Amino acid sequence: MTNNQSFAIVFPGQGSQSTGMLAALASEYPVVRETFAEASEILRYDLWKLTREGPEAELNKTTRTQPALLAAGVAVWRCWIGAGGGMPAIMAGHSLGEYTALVCAGVVDFSDAVALVAERGRVMQAAVPDGAGLMAAILGLENEQVETVCAEASEGQTVTVANYNSPGQVVIAGDREAVERAVGLAREMGAKRALPLSVSVPSHCVLMKGAAGEFARTLDAVQFHDGTIPVIQNIDAQARTGADEIRRALVRQLHEPVLWVDTITRMGEKGIGTVIECGPGKVLTGLIRRIDSSMVTISINDPATLQTALEGRRQ
Repeated sequence: MTNNQSFAIVFPGQGSQSTGMLAALASEYPVVRETFAEASEILRYDLWKLTREGPEAELNKTTRTQPALLAAGVAVWRCWIGAGGGMPAIMAGHSLGEYTALVCAGVVDFSDAVALVAERGRVMQAAVPDGAGLMAAILGLENEQVETVCAEASEGQTVTVANYNSPGQVVIAGDREAVERAVGLAREMGAKRALPLSVSVPSHCVLMKGAAGEFARTLDAVQFHDGTIPVIQNIDAQARTGADEIRRALVRQLHEPVLWVDTITRMGEKGIGTVIECGPGKVLTGLIRRIDSSMVTISINDPATLQTALEGRRQ
């Protein structure tokens, strides 16, 4: 990556968390612990201890996962900026990661966002009784095939595409029985893999519409600013600048699918040649390679990958 080449930064969503995440980065960059300490003060529990020690089942509850991943993404961003990484031309985040992007773009203050995503997790968890909803990954089918499978499997219940992640990889969500039927039909149709996911709520489907209405009131109470960097939003791969428009898109994001393929395609149309993933894991890096193999992808989650990204930026 050369200095004059446009680059983007993206932030992961739920599923990228793990106990012990960012431990190596925190050992060399105090800002990681400081960021988690800021979040812990808002949450009134030790978020860093939870991410370091678990238990994993507790970290995987959406009410805990969302603040943890927000703090992780912001911490890595602060390391990048503090080390002289420079500002990207554009940002995006996958699902929950969109909130991280909005913080780093200056749209929402970090402290407000911590409280916001904790509440987002609470209303999502409360929207569907434990065990009643399900999400599943379907690999190896065309989008239209998965949409047909969902329509056939619904039988009066809800099952729809929740994430268009990359060509041949989508996630479906809805009522448990309907999702299980869809998984069976997808296998019959020739899917390479069709497997339920270990998530506590069925995100990005109509079952979240009630939660979205409740969450809208919370969003209205939070101050939004004019961002310094455009953020492409999940619902339609459009970048917005107005506070009210951004809020409405965030409400819709709860019950509408994540258009990640369209998001990365839009970046390419805007001349982005390099995408840096800030946060634990490298899920988005893998997806982006399948969407557009011409893009340079880098994931930052430890000191070595941070240095690699910085060196690439300076070449």
